[in-house]
Amino acid sequence: MNILFIVDPLASFKIKKDTSFAMMREAQKRGHKVSACEVPHIQWQRGECVKAQVQDLHLTGDSQAWYQVTASRQAWLKDFDAVIMRKDPPFDSEFFYATHMLSQAEREGAKVFNKPEALRNHPEKLAIMEFPQFIGPTLVTRSADAIKAFHAEHKDIILKPLDGMGGMGIFRVGADGMNLGSIIETLNLDGAQSVMVQKFLPAIAQGDKRVLIIGGKPVPYCLARIPQGGEVRGNLAAGGKGVAQALNDNDRAIAESVGAVLAPRGLLLIGLDVIGTNVTEINVTSPTCFQEIFDQTGCDVAAIFIDALEAAVQCA
Repeated sequence: MNILFIVDPLASFKIKKDTSFAMMREAQKRGHKVSACEVPHIQWQRGECVKAQVQDLHLTGDSQAWYQVTASRQAWLKDFDAVIMRKDPPFDSEFFYATHMLSQAEREGAKVFNKPEALRNHPEKLAIMEFPQFIGPTLVTRSADAIKAFHAEHKDIILKPLDGMGGMGIFRVGADGMNLGSIIETLNLDGAQSVMVQKFLPAIAQGDKRVLIIGGKPVPYCLARIPQGGEVRGNLAAGGKGVAQALNDNDRAIAESVGAVLAPRGLLLIGLDVIGTNVTEINVTSPTCFQEIFDQTGCDVAAIFIDALEAAVQCA
């Protein structure tokens, strides 16, 4: 197959842990051709198909100069056998517009994973609200008064922006309400921006688990991201320690239930964030942790993903 990866700049990749790199490496290993572009490289002109300025890549196996560009060219997205959308958040207006261009490419014959419509319909924080049976007390609002009432009820809470990633912009407020007003002002922008508020889950001490679902089925291992040094965030980008572990029965049951609902909507790859027995986020833009799980357990998540991709392309 000819596979186009829509990714962040290649120069920003840290290949020891980058999931998109792991996907590319596995694809090339199987004889597939790998190309890459960034979202700004996609364009759609009247009377033409959606196209992009793409780079055809050869992965070298070197830890520093890890790729060579064998060609740089304009290409119709419909001419690739698969297009993998791996752009990191934020889920902002530019991301939204990109999914619309990818939907047009689909109408022209492109096979895009995850499906652009599904990306639009499942913003990563809000998507959990469809599954109230799997989440703790949660509120999404622009109202400062509603946030204060939620705090008065639950005492110990987490506040986060809807479009952040890597733990950015997450605050914990305890029973004393210290700095609650200031934090609301920072995140809420005087009612201009929605905020997600969740009851604090003490099980974060055992890790914020990344549970991967590929083709509707849970990967048998997850990565528990354990907060370090007084942090309340387990995110690896915030200094969390990643510990791979086998799924427990509860994690597997949640993943099977969520996968059964979301995979038929066009979400080939999903990353659940689970604290204790509660789902806190459903990541669909560019779920990670493939390499950390493989390094610690030998479970080749990239191979599972390319298996699922090959099957999905055949069925599309």
